[in-house]
Amino acid sequence: MRQDAKDDFHAWLAGQILLFGLLGAALALFLSKPSLPTHWELPELRLAIQTTVALACGLIALLAGVRYAVEGRRRDLSLSTGFFVASLSTLAFSVVPVLGGDPIHRSEGWAGVVGILLAWALIAGAPFAHGRAKSGRRALGNAMMAAAVVLLLVWMAFQSLGDALPTLNPSDTSEIPPLLLGALAAQALLTLLAVVGYGLRVYDRRDDLDRWLGLGSTLMLFASLNYLFAPFVGSNSVSQSDFLRVLAFGVLLVGAWRAIRFAEFGRAVAEERARVAREIHDGLAQYLFAVATHATMLENAPPESQRASIDLLKEAATAAQQEARFAILALSSASGTAPFDAALRRYVDFLTADGTLEVDIEIDNAVPLAPDEQIEVFRIVQEGLANVRKHANASRAEVLIAERDGERVVSIRDDGEGFDGEARAAGQGLKNMRARADSIEGGFSLKSSPGWGTALEVVLRA
Repeated sequence: MRQDAKDDFHAWLAGQILLFGLLGAALALFLSKPSLPTHWELPELRLAIQTTVALACGLIALLAGVRYAVEGRRRDLSLSTGFFVASLSTLAFSVVPVLGGDPIHRSEGWAGVVGILLAWALIAGAPFAHGRAKSGRRALGNAMMAAAVVLLLVWMAFQSLGDALPTLNPSDTSEIPPLLLGALAAQALLTLLAVVGYGLRVYDRRDDLDRWLGLGSTLMLFASLNYLFAPFVGSNSVSQSDFLRVLAFGVLLVGAWRAIRFAEFGRAVAEERARVAREIHDGLAQYLFAVATHATMLENAPPESQRASIDLLKEAATAAQQEARFAILALSSASGTAPFDAALRRYVDFLTADGTLEVDIEIDNAVPLAPDEQIEVFRIVQEGLANVRKHANASRAEVLIAERDGERVVSIRDDGEGFDGEARAAGQGLKNMRARADSIEGGFSLKSSPGWGTALEVVLRA
């Protein structure tokens, strides 16, 4: 491990140790001072907290599922399924039953306990899951469907047992059933396993999501310990454990959001690099081949025809240099280091540097573009202007990003030769632009006729 990576891990570990110390001291204080209040009879707040936890778990499941759709890793599959189970069990067994003012029945309470154990078994097992799922996105839907069926079967089994189940709300804390204590201890062990697992991943991989999962699991560990050691809390009360849970899921939600943004950005960069690689193959490589060909011709040409070969060689070398600049610009723009409008104007400056094409660009800064829209709109404009330069034989083009009749519009127009769309099949460039518009739920239209130029337009989603 490099020194900077070691320092990074040590900083994270120091934060974990400090968090352990603070939470451990707080737990010891409540255990050593029985007179301190540990819970409050606030049924409305309890319902609000449980609803918040269910929504947070659902959002984390969604974000982890999107990351799984992007990268296909089993770890994200386990994470998404685990938080889905936590969300579904909390909603079905802790929120819905009390909406009418009724208490939680034993079957629902025990089904909720088993659901949380199943959820944390999946979450704690995620750092130890390696590789990619072969069945792709279908695996996520199948896993969630199976988890929902398992929860339903557990609830039906507990329904059949009825009053034979131990109570979850004893009047005396000394009467807490051993089965419940065992379940709470198992949850604490699972959260401890999660802390260790994500800590090991931070040490090995230094992934940003693992840092947040480790912090969230630490908070959940002490929430579980509070449930285990502090006086038992009924379904109408809240305790410090509940506030720790809300804080833990808030931390996990932030980590999942950061991770999915990084995953989407990484996919965008990979796709842009693949596109540039294709353009290098189709453009720059061909020009370099022409340079080599003309150099060979120059070597073997008689003196009287060398002038023509030199001119052809210079032309091919200039074109190759321009193609290389375009490729470098596309890669740097895909890195996201420049604002959208600045990157687009810089691309136009490069494109028009040789004076063969004049491009007027107008961007209304009041028109908002989402991050995914910025990436795809940049690509569409880039592809459209590249087509104008290579195929349209145009002297002037216009790029407009503005609002029209309440709709956000991106348009590219040129004064080139145009073509008959019915007689001529769409090229790969047009297919790429149409696909990119579809990927951001935009409408794509193209108008062209011989001698009258071409106008393409993308209407962005509402």
